[in-house]
Amino acid sequence: MSDRAARFLALHNQDQPLLLANVWDVGSARLFESLGFQALASTSGGHAASLGRLDYALPRDEMIAHGAALADAVDLPVSADLEDCFPEQPGGVEETVRMALAAGLAGCSIEDWSSQEESLLDRGLAAERVAAAAAAAHSGQSRLVLTARAENYLYGKPDLADTIARLQAYQEAGADVLYAPGLDRPEELRELIASVDRPVNVLVKASTPPVHELAALGVKRISVGSAFAFLAYGAAADAAREWLEQGTHAFSARSAAGAKLARAAFSP
Repeated sequence: MSDRAARFLALHNQDQPLLLANVWDVGSARLFESLGFQALASTSGGHAASLGRLDYALPRDEMIAHGAALADAVDLPVSADLEDCFPEQPGGVEETVRMALAAGLAGCSIEDWSSQEESLLDRGLAAERVAAAAAAAHSGQSRLVLTARAENYLYGKPDLADTIARLQAYQEAGADVLYAPGLDRPEELRELIASVDRPVNVLVKASTPPVHELAALGVKRISVGSAFAFLAYGAAADAAREWLEQGTHAFSARSAAGAKLARAAFSP
């Protein structure tokens, strides 16, 4: 196992949850490293937005190159959001994960949502794909920490029983971390965590309980998805509207604070 992958896996077994900052470019990666985060993950939606595209619009080669650039820019473990690992068949998934390994990443994720069909994959096929990803992630002297995602709640199918069954199947297929984005109600999290034997990641949204409550439930990792990226876009749009519509520039004070943070983060 590589040093970064070993560190990343160990961070899932602490008393307190790992706060995993999702980054969208090298600058944000270096900024969050300077602020004290212990590990980073990419966000496919945030990265696509930085290129003027929507989520699921980037080809595999671009996603892998982006992950490599992030891993090369920081000393922290970096996990890549690789969406569905691209090719639908398990053989293609295995190739994608091998590419992620070669890129120097410490981890990656695989979804059970087909963006082409706009539907959840059959549970059996999804488990086969996780098994193929795990075979690549855990082979040889180096390895990746593999996160398997059940997308039910993110796409309007809040079926707890099916979500648990999917994550149990992905655990058996070799996933290191389990993730059901959108599932954040304490009673459901409690049942999910009691039903599996792998660390569980929770996605932050407006309704999500605070970190200390998630920790008490047994959550081992918390991520923000594209929230930080789109927060930055929202702040920039607010500043631009102020200037366009009011002719004022109160935003300059916040800009100066951001410049100071950037200078500290990017200094040699």
